[in-house]
Amino acid sequence: MLNHIEEAKRVIRIEADAISKMTDNLDDHFSRAVDGILATQGRLIICGMGKSGIIGKKIAATMASTGTPSFFMHPGEAYHGDLGMVKPEDVFLAISNSGETDEVIKLIPFLKDNGNLLIAMTGKSTSTLATHADCHLNVAVPQEACPLQLAPTSSTTATLVMGDALAVCLMTARNFKPEEFARFHPGGNLGRKLLTRVRHVMKKPPLPSVELTASVSDIIGSITQGRLGLCLVQDTNKTVGIISDGDLRRAMIRLGADFLTASATELMTKAPKTISPDARLGEAESVMAAHKITALLVAEADNIIGVVEIYDIK
Repeated sequence: MLNHIEEAKRVIRIEADAISKMTDNLDDHFSRAVDGILATQGRLIICGMGKSGIIGKKIAATMASTGTPSFFMHPGEAYHGDLGMVKPEDVFLAISNSGETDEVIKLIPFLKDNGNLLIAMTGKSTSTLATHADCHLNVAVPQEACPLQLAPTSSTTATLVMGDALAVCLMTARNFKPEEFARFHPGGNLGRKLLTRVRHVMKKPPLPSVELTASVSDIIGSITQGRLGLCLVQDTNKTVGIISDGDLRRAMIRLGADFLTASATELMTKAPKTISPDARLGEAESVMAAHKITALLVAEADNIIGVVEIYDIK
């Protein structure tokens, strides 16, 4: 009976071995490919058929989101009119493990006539595509993980890894920063933290508040009604402290029987942490983490204009 775990381990070992040997395939062609993409004022157009095309789509998506304008072009559609989208300044990355894929090979005359830098990613350095390319990225593997040596497995993994290596080298060369990544991912968590400002999510007035002389009963009532887990402590319309649920629990332990007769003055945290409304959410999260708190007062020109909680960031 087939041992599924052992078969899976065999596949993983074969593909891992294929990837580890890829470092031996890197040469000056890789550096020239990186420099060529960096130098162009155009886009990186990626093309491939079948499984190579699927990997090409992923590489194009990675490039586009990390600072290299890129898109995928199906070779069949390219041959029937989409080549009109290819400008002379564009770089063309053609993927074919055999280097002999007919739909891709047919594009070479146009690309040469158009003056495009052609980068080939193949498993055969002597193939038609490799020999006609300006740069050849060798993705040859010792064997496929497929027991029939038919289904692209190790070869597609190697192609994907080479694409990642290319993308990361370009990121490093461009000094691509998290803020830039966030601009291309505004819907993601990172994008939200780096692009969204505190003022966009903060709770605005009226905020729950009590006076310095407020009793425990008044404080609990204010926190409950405000639904923020805290209330501000005011002295002649100026915020001088904050009382949170945690402050109340700690005060109960500290004061014991005297807790019920305590006033806001005795229970509040003085000089609470504040943040600017123009600060990014990521900065607010960092401040909360550093001080082990779950809320910040939002201050503008010494006036408290809101409250931001950790739940507004997550």
